[in-house]
Amino acid sequence: MCLQDEFHLALFRNHDKRNLFADRIFDLFDVNRSGHIDFSELVRSLGVYHPKAPQADKVLYAFKLYDLRRAGFIEREELKEMVLALLHESDLELSNDIIESMVDKTFTEADSKGDGRIDQEEWREYVDKNPSLLKNMTLRHHLQ
Repeated sequence: MCLQDEFHLALFRNHDKRNLFADRIFDLFDVNRSGHIDFSELVRSLGVYHPKAPQADKVLYAFKLYDLRRAGFIEREELKEMVLALLHESDLELSNDIIESMVDKTFTEADSKGDGRIDQEEWREYVDKNPSLLKNMTLRHHLQ
């Protein structure tokens, strides 16, 4: 059984470093919302990172990662929150203008319906055009 603090410790080797990205991954792994990840949840969740996992599973998982409010679509503010979390995780600091520009560009390209939110269909189309978005969705393994 893995609690959220243990999960953070495993990812960051530090109990104190909180990160929205890590919190979202924990939430997605904790399928039954029990506050801990059991072995079956871990195995099921890690399956999406397998090199042979279907692309559609990876796209849906990434969509859920960005859908912070679990509303079935991604709003601009959610996208910005995740961009900030990922930059923080990578220890990258960019000006607010650059971040806003990145979020605006992404949102303009992804929100093909122009309704101010990105649904699963729009997300899939956006990822199809930008496959590098899923590069971290596959764990590499080497057999010797």
